[in-house]
Amino acid sequence: MECIMQENKKYCNCTYEPCARKYRCCECLHYHRRNGELPACFFNAQYERTYDRSLENFFRMHGR
Repeated sequence: MECIMQENKKYCNCTYEPCARKYRCCECLHYHRRNGELPACFFNAQYERTYDRSLENFFRMHGR
């Protein structure tokens, strides 16, 4: 399956500019999963800007 980067741009909220995986959702998911993290698209704007992709930060965002 070919990556549809133009389509992905509509939904990607990642503000980390030097990211080589930006708009490449499959690569992004695999990268963060290997690191025990979640990608930016799982976070709201306030939490995404912290660049803390940890599960703990995700649960904090949801008040858990």
